[in-house]
Amino acid sequence: MEVHKTLGLGLLESSYEQCLMYELNQVGIIAENQVLLPIAYKSVVIDAGYRLDILLPEKLIIELKSVDKLAPIHTAQLITYLKLSGIKTGLLINFNEKKLMDGLKRVSV
Repeated sequence: MEVHKTLGLGLLESSYEQCLMYELNQVGIIAENQVLLPIAYKSVVIDAGYRLDILLPEKLIIELKSVDKLAPIHTAQLITYLKLSGIKTGLLINFNEKKLMDGLKRVSV
């Protein structure tokens, strides 16, 4: 909420990502950003180019967007990340909303 309140809407998602990482660190939440997520397939590890915007290890994946409206493909992207990582819960956050609550979506697998 603080990032959205301070920056407003209309910026690129990378701006929100860096500021959200700062805020998480300020309150002592351990998080990593731009985490590579390979696919474990049979006995090989395949780099499919997946990157998690923000990961709270073993707890939560946060996928950030700055789009006119969240679309089903954004949910599908997060579900893919959840299934491949084994993490059960994720948040989609669209910063391009007047009220940030209108751009929040919790996803579980």
